[in-house]
Amino acid sequence: MKVVEIAFVGYPVTDLKRARAFYEHILGLTTSRVFGTEVEGWIEYDLGANTLAIGNVSPDWKPSPGGGSVGLEVEDISIAIRKLKEDGHAPTFGPIETPVCHMAGVSDPDGNSIIIHQKKSEQA
Repeated sequence: MKVVEIAFVGYPVTDLKRARAFYEHILGLTTSRVFGTEVEGWIEYDLGANTLAIGNVSPDWKPSPGGGSVGLEVEDISIAIRKLKEDGHAPTFGPIETPVCHMAGVSDPDGNSIIIHQKKSEQA
């Protein structure tokens, strides 16, 4: 087997309508593809060369705060964190600073982990 790229990152959700409200209105993502119905389906959001997907297409695929995580690059982490707090989604950790970035964690309505991330400029 030869893996050539990441096809998508997928998160299971329990309430598709509620999850879409979070991803589209709180995080500001734009829907790329929708499969299924408002109740049961698969939603894709293209982000650069990658795709983030949410769905509830299998009863065995369950949300987990201890599972994987996706890092979403933002233009201004301070603005992003302030907006998340205003919308009732306070960070689960951070913001923290590393030698190359700033980041903070947030949970979607099902507890799935999302990292809000901003790379430092190359001059830093």
